[in-house]
Amino acid sequence: MVHDYTPSSDSWTLRRTRLRVEHPIRAPFRGPDGAGPPGRLYRLPRVSSFDLVIFDCDGVLVDSERLAIRTEAKILSGLGWPLTEPDIVERFVGRSAAYMQQEIERHIGRSLDWEADFESRYREVFARELVAVPGVVEALGQLAVSTCVASSGSHEKMRFTLGMTGLIDRFEGRIFSADEVERGKPAPDIFLHAARQMGVLPARCAVVEDSISGVTAGLAAEMAVFAFAGGVSSRSQLSIGGAVVFDDMRELPGLLAAATHRLPGAAR
Repeated sequence: MVHDYTPSSDSWTLRRTRLRVEHPIRAPFRGPDGAGPPGRLYRLPRVSSFDLVIFDCDGVLVDSERLAIRTEAKILSGLGWPLTEPDIVERFVGRSAAYMQQEIERHIGRSLDWEADFESRYREVFARELVAVPGVVEALGQLAVSTCVASSGSHEKMRFTLGMTGLIDRFEGRIFSADEVERGKPAPDIFLHAARQMGVLPARCAVVEDSISGVTAGLAAEMAVFAFAGGVSSRSQLSIGGAVVFDDMRELPGLLAAATHRLPGAAR
């Protein structure tokens, strides 16, 4: 099934390496046999899982969305278009900078040199406050599966943010930007491009996202989507289609392992 990623007027509606988890994880789900109360510690078995896990960058690897939204609210107010932070989340989170600039210019009725006028404000805030998403370093350390990054951000921005947070070495040579494809999220192009470059079929990929447009793009690519609700988007906003919604990045390895049983050809 191909999911709809056509925008409405105000909002957007709608891999081949192994993962081994060999230590207890506090799972937000019941045990492997379906029994037992949620929250118990289970030792997950060694399992064959996705061939590739594709991570979004902002809000998934680096905790930048809150900082960016705060900065954008101030910029937009100064431009004569005051938006609340929830409005900015709804309209722009997960979208490319080019899309956001186009929408702002359309609303205020004049062109902007966004990079010259405003990009330095993001960098100043990031330089002071940017950190990795809590729990993501631990989660990455538990994954023995191929990973990559596929983001709406530019390569320059990702080098800066991933470099600042000490994550860039984990993804060197496996970072893909929406600048490389014709259509940005919520179209599936960036995820399909990443899978193609990594040599993995979409059906064997998992996507980790934190935005409505990102989740929609992953579903449109017909990949398994894990939606992180520990950032600026709520569980209800991210509960789209078959996306698995979770709140703590430390849960991700267990969720990926549990999803193995739904994969074609997964080990029993």
